[in-house]
Amino acid sequence: MVACAAWGVAGGAWAQSDGFPSKSLRLVVPFAAGGPADVVAREFAQDLGKDLGQTVVVENMGGGAGVPAINAVSRAPADGYTLLFAASGNVVIQPLLTKNRVDILTQLSPVGMVTTSPHVLVTTGKLPAKNTKELIEYARANPGSLNMASAGVGGLAHLAAELFMKEAGIQGQHLAYKGSSQAMTDLASGQVQAMFSSLPSMKGMVDKGLINVVGVTAESKSPTYQNYPLIKEALPGFEYVTWYGIYGPAGLPQNVVSKLSQALQKLGSDAQFEERLRDQGVDLHVTTAEVLADRTRKETAQWDKVIKEAGIHLN
Repeated sequence: MVACAAWGVAGGAWAQSDGFPSKSLRLVVPFAAGGPADVVAREFAQDLGKDLGQTVVVENMGGGAGVPAINAVSRAPADGYTLLFAASGNVVIQPLLTKNRVDILTQLSPVGMVTTSPHVLVTTGKLPAKNTKELIEYARANPGSLNMASAGVGGLAHLAAELFMKEAGIQGQHLAYKGSSQAMTDLASGQVQAMFSSLPSMKGMVDKGLINVVGVTAESKSPTYQNYPLIKEALPGFEYVTWYGIYGPAGLPQNVVSKLSQALQKLGSDAQFEERLRDQGVDLHVTTAEVLADRTRKETAQWDKVIKEAGIHLN
């Protein structure tokens, strides 16, 4: 009787999820409205909704490095109607910096990666170095003189700076700001010498010659990055991208994951959607749930090593 009852409950859940989706979906975005992540999420939600035949409602839940958004999704019913539009930093780096580390894949179910985009390494226009090789040579010739800024301790730009200095064998100092605006201002004035960041947010200063792009962290199909050299050409092996991926609560039924994955794959072959993203400096890069899970694990190990070696921790 117990077995039959259990089968009945499971069968009911399967039947319910088998008709997925039968109502609108909620896409939680761990960033404030109007920012770059929000713009991409809304583009994605609109097209995904068309493919699923249901409205996908974007809900912005910024702050807390994405923790409130992750908690909200992880506690939602595992039925596919509440999803997380997460940046790699939210699900890879942030869990490594919490007091009690957690395995994010025990809280969330990967559905698929959506986009990737590289960072750029920029220097103040007052520095004589015009490319990555010259920056490394300058730092080696002037030990301890290189200050690398970021928008905050523990962010991807901070970890990238620590990794860059270690791999290049140079001495430098990381300066953490409370946001990117003041960091860019001080970079332009020469108070700091370099930083990693997304290019769209710095394009105005680059065009004015206040800062220089000396290298890109990875290849991209976007024309935004085509005129800049890859950092790995001067520093072999140095490469990373930022990315957005879709996750749901842990325990999503396989047929729900499959239905969402099919919609993502269809979106991944949409040339018009891809072109709209490229205009924003973002590459459409759709993967399966399995590939996203594997990438989450690999990058967790990669950045965990950087965090431990650099002694990074949040107060």
